[in-house]
Amino acid sequence: MKIEILYVSECPSHLAAVRLVRDVLAAQGIAADIHEILVADDKMAHELRFIGSPTIRINGRDVSEEKAKPKAFALTCRLYPGSQKIGLPPAEMVHRAVIEERKGDR
Repeated sequence: MKIEILYVSECPSHLAAVRLVRDVLAAQGIAADIHEILVADDKMAHELRFIGSPTIRINGRDVSEEKAKPKAFALTCRLYPGSQKIGLPPAEMVHRAVIEERKGDR
């Protein structure tokens, strides 16, 4: 399983996102490396289709189920719908994404 956390250098939620993903993986008994990717400039943001920091991807898929296509890719903070913590997806969203990727449903 390929886990990526894309972030900008000044993101206050970056380390919390890493902890969240580690906790979810541990709870499901999954050993996987977490690749932290610093998005350094607008060109890189566009190439990576980066929609905000932090972005969590599992096997290349965003953990968020938002269906809307982003209009722009940029070095910006990210908000997740339904989250009680600013800048982090709900833990259940990450759990669901991991389970679906293990099943191959996504």
